[in-house]
Amino acid sequence: MVAPSASARTTPTGDMLENGFSTLITIASDVDIDFWEKTVQPPGLDGGDSVDVTTMHNTTWRTRAPSALVDLTESTATAAYDPAVYDQIVAIINTETTITITFPDGSTLAFYGYLRTFEPGDNAEGENPEATVTITPTNRDLSTGTEEEPVYTAPA
Repeated sequence: MVAPSASARTTPTGDMLENGFSTLITIASDVDIDFWEKTVQPPGLDGGDSVDVTTMHNTTWRTRAPSALVDLTESTATAAYDPAVYDQIVAIINTETTITITFPDGSTLAFYGYLRTFEPGDNAEGENPEATVTITPTNRDLSTGTEEEPVYTAPA
């Protein structure tokens, strides 16, 4: 058996985002929905829990294997809103569509998903009312039922 050996970290070759302004969420079923993004958390990637592969043949260490599938995690945003958005939300909530995150550099991440929650915060004098919006990725094409991965498009 061969023990693991250390690897040296090298300098990344990509272009780091230097400022989060402006990041937007587009919901294809209502591209001009009446909320204004203030903060956006793009979806993440989650490899899932490890699989315990420990057996009675192990002598000292528990052993694990990675899961086989990847999850695209939820995306959230804090947004100012027009109260008229309630009718718009009712029309599209839980409706599968294409969601697009547009990053400050102009790149996009498009995926299938739906608006899961619209939750207004407290309204207070002297403060801009905000709501939290949660988008859940489905990773499936509603028209065919097939699994579809998110599509990243680099900036022009």
